[in-house]
Amino acid sequence: MVINMEQKKIDRINALARKSRESGLTDEEKLEQQALRAEYIESYTRSLRNTLDNSSILRPDGTKEKVRRKTDTKPVS
Repeated sequence: MVINMEQKKIDRINALARKSRESGLTDEEKLEQQALRAEYIESYTRSLRNTLDNSSILRPDGTKEKVRRKTDTKPVS
């Protein structure tokens, strides 16, 4: 899976996480971190959906079935 986010932004996310653990972040840095994380999650989700939309299941009888989105969100009992 390829995440379409600049490496520079991913490096910044990691730098902010490291700084947060070591010495804490300013309010401005916290806002930047939240925005970068939201962008990363959106990019990851988009990439995962694209991968699943182009995937298929190979059944034991040799037939292929495209992966469908789950519409029933009720927990299995």
